[in-house]
Amino acid sequence: VFMREVDEAVRQDQYERAAKRYGIPVVAALVIALAAFAGWLWYDRSQEANMEAESEQLVRALDQVQDGNLKAGSETVQPLVDEGGEGASAAARMLQAGIMVEEDQVDEAAALFAEISADGSAPEAYRNLATIREVALRFDALEPAQIVERLKPLATPGNPWFGSAGELVGMAYLRQDKPDLAGPLFVQIAKDEDVP
Repeated sequence: VFMREVDEAVRQDQYERAAKRYGIPVVAALVIALAAFAGWLWYDRSQEANMEAESEQLVRALDQVQDGNLKAGSETVQPLVDEGGEGASAAARMLQAGIMVEEDQVDEAAALFAEISADGSAPEAYRNLATIREVALRFDALEPAQIVERLKPLATPGNPWFGSAGELVGMAYLRQDKPDLAGPLFVQIAKDEDVP
């Protein structure tokens, strides 16, 4: 019994020393971890709310454009162009370029598509689409070799842009008087079930 009491007293003394020595750092680390987790939750929620607001603004602009109010649609997305996130800004600029095409401002639209295409911060899907749209708008003004050079990476089977880019590349081959290259490309496009 005496040995058990001594053993418990020694153990209690060890616990007290460990609590005095490590208690404050452990509690501090726990508080910091909880504060960091709370900060991450707040940041994530804030980002999500910001993306929702940007999406709503894009939808509002699309509704205005669909109703035929092109100017209001372009004005609605202008704040996203200036201050939106990378994806929202690229989508807003794409919409503005599309509005320019509708308003027969083809050169301005092509320039804006070229700007989006060259913007390394824009998502790749938007850059690729902007490249195709720019080349399509400037097709008659560009040299066929330029068209092939710009769109060849996108005009490969399995690429989501294969149909659109491949068609433009095939037409450029025809302008170069290379039906031996255009024909097989058009056949590949026709056989691809994923191409619209």
